[in-house]
Amino acid sequence: MLDNLKKELEKIYIIQPITRDNEEKYRVLHDEAVALIESAGALYAGTIYQKIREINSATFIGEGKLRELAEILQGLDGITVLFNGELSPSQTLNISSALGDRKVIDRTTLILDIFAKNAKSGEGKLQVELAQLKYLYPRLKGKGIGLSRLGGGVGTRGPGETQLETDRRHIRVRLNYLENKLKELEKRRSLQTERRKKTGVKTIALVGYTNTGKSTLMNLLTGSNVYVQNELFATLDPTARSFTIDGVEFILLDTVGFLQDLPHNLIQAFHSTLESALHADLALIVCDGTGEFDMQIDTTLSTLNELNFNSPYLIVVNKTENIKDKSILPFESIAISAKENIGIDELKRKIFDKIRKDYVFCSLFVPYEKSNEFAKLKKYFVERTSRYTDDGQILEVTIPVTYANFFNEYIK
Repeated sequence: MLDNLKKELEKIYIIQPITRDNEEKYRVLHDEAVALIESAGALYAGTIYQKIREINSATFIGEGKLRELAEILQGLDGITVLFNGELSPSQTLNISSALGDRKVIDRTTLILDIFAKNAKSGEGKLQVELAQLKYLYPRLKGKGIGLSRLGGGVGTRGPGETQLETDRRHIRVRLNYLENKLKELEKRRSLQTERRKKTGVKTIALVGYTNTGKSTLMNLLTGSNVYVQNELFATLDPTARSFTIDGVEFILLDTVGFLQDLPHNLIQAFHSTLESALHADLALIVCDGTGEFDMQIDTTLSTLNELNFNSPYLIVVNKTENIKDKSILPFESIAISAKENIGIDELKRKIFDKIRKDYVFCSLFVPYEKSNEFAKLKKYFVERTSRYTDDGQILEVTIPVTYANFFNEYIK
């Protein structure tokens, strides 16, 4: 049964270019490509490496290497070729021709396919379709040609399954519609963010590299059951859940993960999805302690900087349950294991310390004759302890700085 399933799965062979820009990280990029292939529901079939001194404008890699790849793939049907980088429309067609009209996709096409597979919400699907159509638009030559060389499988999910791919004019109309629809949703989210800020509830965003355990951490902190899967971009749609620390309520936001060399147009396409995280009161940048965590942090921060992110943040290193020497971890980072519930109390303390300045911790004395009047203010504070005396009630409370003036007459 399993062997038959494997026969049915699409097989993808990687072309891994090694250039001056990526020679120090091409192995990481290659490992990510293999993980992306698996996340797309396909099988990894092998890799050919090519060191490139000068990019061939027609095919990116040299003709000799293409002939070598054509010989390797000769007689093997149903194998798609993934160029682990970004190709121009003409380069994609030229490589396909050199390989006997074999299906060729690039890294962006593969990532978009995974986005299409994992988008569940209406907004997520709109974001994916917009990103796909923007990428496909310059690659279409007019009616009748479309993506006929792609056939089915990886790279054709989402709008690729419709007649849109064969008509540039219809795509342009669809692009305008999607952009306007997403602007409306962005306005709605901005209003929600403003309303949330007025209530005084702080928001904390989980951001970071894909597949570092952000959703597992969210489930642990909030007691929810957000979808968790060991694959890249398993969580595409933003998720918001509430949780408390020392009786103070917070909203925790889970967001789409980042990836090294994530194409700029994809970052922009998901700008509105990330909007709520960009305006969070605090970000938890989650990385994988068993992986290249320095690279993951750099990638996340550079991506956030592109989006004009300027909120305070904490570095959280997950999956550290088997790391004995914690000194190898980034300075002032918080070592946790969301899976094993390790380090979570320390994380909560650090979160609270980071936003402590936004709260007043004090004692209130409420005379009994003021009880009815005071009852109207209960929504503006968190009660930690309470006791009664002969003259009134004494409370230990946490008050957002915004509302502290409401309690001047009661503060002891």
